[in-house]
Amino acid sequence: MSHELLDSRGYSRDMRTSKAALVIGIIGLLLAVVGCSKQVTGTALPDPIKVPLALAADGYGIVAGFDDAVARIEIFTEPQCSHCSALQREFGDQLQYFVSVGRLQITYRPLTFLDDGYDGYSSKVANALFLAAVPAGDAVTTGTQFQRFVQELWVNQDPGGPAFTGDELRDIAIGAGLPEAVAGSIASDDKAVDIADMEEANFTSLFDIDPVTAGTPTVYDLEAEEKIDVSDDDWLDKIVQS
Repeated sequence: MSHELLDSRGYSRDMRTSKAALVIGIIGLLLAVVGCSKQVTGTALPDPIKVPLALAADGYGIVAGFDDAVARIEIFTEPQCSHCSALQREFGDQLQYFVSVGRLQITYRPLTFLDDGYDGYSSKVANALFLAAVPAGDAVTTGTQFQRFVQELWVNQDPGGPAFTGDELRDIAIGAGLPEAVAGSIASDDKAVDIADMEEANFTSLFDIDPVTAGTPTVYDLEAEEKIDVSDDDWLDKIVQS
């Protein structure tokens, strides 16, 4: 299910040109995919359990869930990656459930290699994720709400299309149950993370996990210290029951 993206340990922010050559085939594939609607319907229910949400220690990931969860995983994901969208479509509800009951902790590590620069579609979505993790006054996003936000963003992605507007991001955030104050902060598109530094750090971590087929989505089991085969329909049930 992975997009193949090869690189070397010498990756840095000024290597965008060489990276573009590596992912041009991926971009061509994504542009052929019919974009999903950006409209979000339905009413989000209040989150009864205040599941923690915090930034990773290095500042380049967002951690949803309790520290004592049975399973702890990292998900490397690109906002325009169609296979990443499929992962959220197929497993998003389960991810949300296991986070909410305290059996799973997810660290999301966004990548933006399908952007032409550091201000495109993927960069805007990645920045929105970090804005969601920042309290707005007394308003705080929970880990469960954050997982719903991720799921809605990826299910409603438009690969190769225009970036979400601030109003669209706010509507998706509200639909996912995020507090209105946090959703307003997301709509403002204030800078929450240095995208170039985030991309370099997260790609380096991804390359360390799998230097041969480094791509998205990659799900990494932090407990077993191994890459998870997400083509196995039971992968999530297996790790939360281990």
